[in-house]
Amino acid sequence: MSAGVLLAVSLAALATLCVLQHIPMADTLVYRAEGAAVANGTDLYGFTVTQWQLPATYPPFAAILFVPTTWLPLGALKVAFAVGNTALLALLVHLSCRFARLPAGPALVVAATALGVWLEPVFQTIVFGQINLALACLVLWDLTRTDDALGKGFALGVAAGVKLTPAIFIVYLLLTGRVRAGLTAVASLTGTVLLGALVLPHASVDFWTRRIFETGRVGKPWIVDNQSLQGLLARLLHRPEPGAVWLAVAALVAAAGLWAARRAAGEGRETWGVLAVAATALLVSPISWSHHWVWCVPLLAVLVAEGRGRAAAAVAVVFLARPLWLVPHEGPLDLRLPWWQQPLASPYPLLALGLLGYLLWPRPGRRRALLAGPAPAREDNGDRDGREGGHSRDGSRSGLGARSGR
Repeated sequence: MSAGVLLAVSLAALATLCVLQHIPMADTLVYRAEGAAVANGTDLYGFTVTQWQLPATYPPFAAILFVPTTWLPLGALKVAFAVGNTALLALLVHLSCRFARLPAGPALVVAATALGVWLEPVFQTIVFGQINLALACLVLWDLTRTDDALGKGFALGVAAGVKLTPAIFIVYLLLTGRVRAGLTAVASLTGTVLLGALVLPHASVDFWTRRIFETGRVGKPWIVDNQSLQGLLARLLHRPEPGAVWLAVAALVAAAGLWAARRAAGEGRETWGVLAVAATALLVSPISWSHHWVWCVPLLAVLVAEGRGRAAAAVAVVFLARPLWLVPHEGPLDLRLPWWQQPLASPYPLLALGLLGYLLWPRPGRRRALLAGPAPAREDNGDRDGREGGHSRDGSRSGLGARSGR
C-alpha cells in the first residue's frame, strides 16, 4: 500500500469515526466564542460554552487571533480545524525529522502522518479541535533554526503569548547561553501582552491579575485527562488537591529537568535537551491534558534516528494504547483507583519522569571518569600539556556529540 493510499484510508476512518460519534470539537467552540467576545466587545472571561460549561482560559492575545473563527459557519469551521490539524501534523513530522537529523522524503512524512493521527494526543487534538499542533510547530521550527538565524526566538515568544506553557523554552535558551534568542523571545512575548492590553484592556487586567491564578478554572486536576504531576499525585494520594506535596515535587522536577536539559545541550545532545524541556513543561504545568502531549512525535523521531527501535516501539505503544481511558474514570472514580491501576491512569507523566531519569543518570563515559578521578600527571611535555590525554579522555563525549549531530 502506497503512503498516499495509507493516508487516505486513515483519514477516511478518522472522519467516519467522528461522524458516527457526533464529535462536538468542544475546544473549537470555545475559541469561536472567544473570538466572538472580542468582535462583539463582551466579557471575554465571563462566558461558558458547550454542555461541559467551558470558559476562556488563554491570554487576551489568543482571543484576538481567534476572531477569524467567527467568519465561517460552524460546520465549515470544524472541517477547517480538522484539515488544518492534519496538515499541521504533517508539518510537525517534517520538523521532527529535521530536528532529529532523520532523512525523510515525502513518502515517509505522508506515511508517518497517516499513522500519527492515531497517537492519542494527536487524535484528541483533532477531535477536540485544539491548537497544540500549531504551538508545537511554532516552537520546534524556531528551536531548530541556527543560533544566528534572523529573529530566532520570535516564534517561540508568540507561542508563549498564545499559551503560557512554551515560555519555559525561553528559560532553556538563556540557560544554554543563547541570550540573543532568549531576549528576542522575551520581547516577542511582551509584545503579545502589550497588544492584548491595547485591544482588550479590561480583559488583560482581569487575566493577568486574576484569571491566570485560577488553575481550577481550566478543569479538575485529579481526572485521568490530566497527565501532569499534579494529576498523578492527586490520583495516587486520593486527594482532589495535592497542594504542598505537588508544589514541592513540581519545583524539584522543574529544577532537575532544566538542569538535565542544560547538561544535554552542553554535551552536544541538543535534541534531548529540547525534549527534556518539553517533558518538564508538561510535568510541572498544573493541567496537562492528554492532548497536550503531542511532543511524542519529535520524541519518536529522535528515537528512530538514533536507532533505538525497541524504545521507539515501546513509546509508540504507550501513546497508541490509551491506557488512561481503560481505568474507571466516571465521576469521582479517578480518585478511588487501586495501586495497580495507577500506572495505567498516568502513563505520560511516568514516561516523562523516566525520560528525565535517563538524562540525569551518568552516561558510561562520565561514570568511568568520575570513578577514575583525575588522570595522573605525566613527566614528558607531550603528556603534560594535556592535549593527548584530554583528547582520549573526551573521546566518548566527542562521539556522542557527533552522533547527535547527524
